[in-house]
Amino acid sequence: MIRIRVEFFAMLREHAGRANEDIETDAGTAAELYAELSGRHSFPAIGSMKVAINQEFADLDSRLADGDAVVFIPPVAGG
Repeated sequence: MIRIRVEFFAMLREHAGRANEDIETDAGTAAELYAELSGRHSFPAIGSMKVAINQEFADLDSRLADGDAVVFIPPVAGG
């Protein structure tokens, strides 16, 4: 298991009911972590979600390591 710090923004914060969460997980990738969190917090489908790991944009199939900080960034509507 690894320990990850996850920060929630926009609709994800609303679903989680908090701004961040420290979790222990067996997730190996950002996509696996999102699936785990989605089951816990009823997040929407991953769709066009972006991810940053340790303050750098990454792919959803990026590997996670102990101590990583992960932010999932939902799509933003504007105009």
